[in-house]
Formats: sequence, C-alpha cells, structure tokens
Amino acid sequence: MNVDETNLPGLGRRKDFMTASGRRIGVVELREGQTELIVSTWDDPDTCQASIPLTSDEAATLGNLLGGMHLAMKLTEEHKDVPGIVTRQFSIAADSPFQNQPMGKASIRTRCGVSIVAIMREGEVLPSPGPDVVLHAGDLLVAVGTQEGLDSAADILRHG
Repeated sequence: MNVDETNLPGLGRRKDFMTASGRRIGVVELREGQTELIVSTWDDPDTCQASIPLTSDEAATLGNLLGGMHLAMKLTEEHKDVPGIVTRQFSIAADSPFQNQPMGKASIRTRCGVSIVAIMREGEVLPSPGPDVVLHAGDLLVAVGTQEGLDSAADILRHG
C-alpha cells in the first residue's frame, strides 16, 4: 500500500492512501498536536469531502480498532484449518475490574484456556504480553481459543 505524505506549511503533515473503491483516506497531524481523519476524492487530494477532528484518545482508539482487526484477520486466516480455534478481540472498558491491573490477575488462560496473543494500545502492538502487563481502558486484547473459552473470557473481563 502506498502512503503519500505531504507537508502542509504552517499546519502540519498529511498522510493518506488510495482505497480500492477510489477514495483517499488519511490523517492530518496538526502542529498543535490535533489529529483529523480525512476523506478526499481520488482525483483531487486537496478536495476534502469529510474531516473528523479526533482527540488523542480517539485517534489511539481508532488505531487500536483498525490494527486489532488486521491482526485478528491474519490470525483467523492462519487458524482456518484448525477446527474449533477462533480469534476474537476484547476491549478493556473503563469499568472493567481489570483496568489498571496486571493481566495475570484475570487468569484468562487458567480459567478458560484462552491465550491473549497481543494487546493493541495507542496504535502500538504489544505481542505475546506477559501476565505482568498492566491493562488500561481502551486496550484491545487479541485472543485465541475455543468459542466457549472466548465467551468465558469476555465475561471475566467485563465482570471479574
């Protein structure tokens, strides 16, 4: 995928790419620290059809969602020939009993046989997280296990 980067003198920097459907999607990182999600036409990247200002938390959450989906899709593809193995994503909610707690406190693997294979946080991937990694609201956990185990893991992460 080709990402075009354009300096915006006095404003910041734009990074965008062309989708298969002919739309340009990107972000503008403003010098003051704000981020905007933009959609432009294929024939004129300067014609913005939509601009959505994002807070840093919103930008990080969007990055987690998109990155987590990509990672989960790759894992699903890799496990498609293994019957009974499913990949799912879990978001740590602000009211999760495990927010600001080490992941090991939830005992997900012990209690339901599910492996947390990665955590998406603020657009970064933490692969193979250990039990000492502290979970934060907005973290996206990528897990692999049976359907029943993943259902149990979701319940544990929500309710303890």
